[in-house]
Amino acid sequence: FRHELYAVDQSRANLSSALDQSQRTAPSDQSQYGLFKKQLTLLEEAEGGFDQFTRSYKSYGVQRMPDNSLVFKEWAPAAEALFLTGDFNGWDNFSHPYTKKEFGKWELHIPPKEDKTPAVAHNSKLKAAFIRSKSGERLFRISPWAKYVTRHEKSVIYDWVHWDPPQPYIHKHPRPQKPRSLRIYESHVGIASPEGKVASYSNFTHNVLPRIKDLGYNCIQLMAIMEHAYYASFGYQVTSFFAASSRCGTPEELKELIDVAHSLGIIVLLDVVHSHASKNTEDGLNHFDGSDSCFFHSGPRGEHSLWDSRLFNYSGWEVLRFLLSNLRWWMEEYRFDGFRFDGVSSMLYHHHGIGSGFSGDYAEYFGLQVDEDSLVYLMLANHILHTLYEDCITIAEDVSGMPTLCCPIQGGGLGFDYRLAMAIPDKWIQILKEFKDEDWNMGNIVFTMTNRRYGEKCIAYAESHDQALVGDKTLAFWLMDKDMYTNMSTSIPMNSVIDRGIQLHKMIRLLTHSLGGEGYLNFMGNEFGHPEWLDFPRVGNNESYHYARRQFNLVDTDHLRYWQLYAFDRDMNRTEDKYGWLAAPPAYISVKHEGDKVIVFERANVIFIFNFHPTNSYSNYRVAVGPPGKYKIKLDSDGIQYGGHGRLDHNTEFFTEPMEFNNLPNSMLVSKLYYFLP
Repeated sequence: FRHELYAVDQSRANLSSALDQSQRTAPSDQSQYGLFKKQLTLLEEAEGGFDQFTRSYKSYGVQRMPDNSLVFKEWAPAAEALFLTGDFNGWDNFSHPYTKKEFGKWELHIPPKEDKTPAVAHNSKLKAAFIRSKSGERLFRISPWAKYVTRHEKSVIYDWVHWDPPQPYIHKHPRPQKPRSLRIYESHVGIASPEGKVASYSNFTHNVLPRIKDLGYNCIQLMAIMEHAYYASFGYQVTSFFAASSRCGTPEELKELIDVAHSLGIIVLLDVVHSHASKNTEDGLNHFDGSDSCFFHSGPRGEHSLWDSRLFNYSGWEVLRFLLSNLRWWMEEYRFDGFRFDGVSSMLYHHHGIGSGFSGDYAEYFGLQVDEDSLVYLMLANHILHTLYEDCITIAEDVSGMPTLCCPIQGGGLGFDYRLAMAIPDKWIQILKEFKDEDWNMGNIVFTMTNRRYGEKCIAYAESHDQALVGDKTLAFWLMDKDMYTNMSTSIPMNSVIDRGIQLHKMIRLLTHSLGGEGYLNFMGNEFGHPEWLDFPRVGNNESYHYARRQFNLVDTDHLRYWQLYAFDRDMNRTEDKYGWLAAPPAYISVKHEGDKVIVFERANVIFIFNFHPTNSYSNYRVAVGPPGKYKIKLDSDGIQYGGHGRLDHNTEFFTEPMEFNNLPNSMLVSKLYYFLP
């Protein structure tokens, strides 16, 4: 163990030294940092800097001038002619032509009506811009900058709706400060109700936000906000990048949701999808100007073969304008506090991770397979966001393990604040699928929890929405399966399946929370052991909403055991809020005993002790301790209120002895260390 510990510390020292050296040495112009600096210089020379460049949502799309005239502006380089049609002109396809400008841009000015009101009224349909491509084909399209799009109940195509409310929502509450410890509640507004329907922003504001506050989460990650024509895509096939999904309500109702969250001290992150776009043409970006390129690479490079979607050309000037302004739009207009960037692994490599099993060999991360345009875009995005918004948080979803992803840009990193620890939920699912309780490998579990580069912060999670999708199921359902339908009542004794499931559900989540990273994430409903899986309405399930909902009614039913898991999750977060282990340095692991099935570690001056043995309890178990003194139980997964068996006396005081143990100067005897089943 001493040798292993030395090896870890030595590797950290080497990495720190390397990072320090990289920050002292000016990167060459050929490095990714050099490319990033070059792009910043070009922005300064051509656009007056990134501040102005990223406010392009104030000039593109449709803008109302002080005199109520309207200015429409688009970028459509392959178009031969461009017209505007809609309710305002009786759907005349030719009465309002755009004027062609340089660099493929088009503009249209419409004066106000005689009564000085705008010619295009709020909430009126524009349907699409009418474009005649160079081939002579006539095409209807939606502006890429559209702020609101809706779909008629019987239609599959979305309509562009002019959104300019006479009384726009005014935010009342300031953004909360960046949390010391990040505890994320991953949420999907549409499924945030027990009812079999698409739930609303207002429902989330009034019914879900109070739950999140009570549970002790200080951050919400909102999925499926950017408009997507296909509901079952979970929001990852975006069609309108500047439009909040109209399924759940209006833009003003989303603004209220975020404002109320801020009033509760909760920050809100947007799950942003800039890694690809839907292939839809009439209500998406694809073939916007009639060409195969425009916002995307043409040919095979512009298509993702597994996702059946289009891939952005991050070297394109107008593509950078569109995407970087999109980030600024969500921060300014809706007052989001940051982003979780989806599909970063796909962006980083020309192969998009397809058929690539990353082993950790550094040759996999540096070479011709890396997409430098994507790297520079991500560096620009992080630099701009963190420069303009000091407390902005960015999280990368990367399964490849790209080094320096969360290192400072000036040191050659990409500048993200956190990365998702994506191996952890996969490990838990693998263990539950493949191993008996007595065969769990403590060392392998600990390795998975701690296998992260020193200095790069990770968001740990036992399960997210990915693990609950159809074809898989929630951790609770893996543990208890069909017994959850008949044996979750507190009026009957727990059978062995429910007892095991409830105890392991708590232990898995606490171990992940305390050891797995510098932040923690939970997908909505899983905190109370949500049963079954997620499946959105689609042809294959007869358009059913049965599995596209979160059954909060289960936790609200007093005689069901779901509230016990809810209570543990709540108190786990509140305990972290008090002691701050997520913001503390990595844990010191003193025990990972295969025979005893015991894991012991210290983090933030808190001692964590886990006994995963299914049959063995231990008396007077010696535990290594750093700081000397008196210790008391602060969180006990065996507490009766959490569905446990109440076998520990919380009045017991544990005193350290100056007896070196497992490389720590002090130790103490834990009188009882019970196995997780009685």
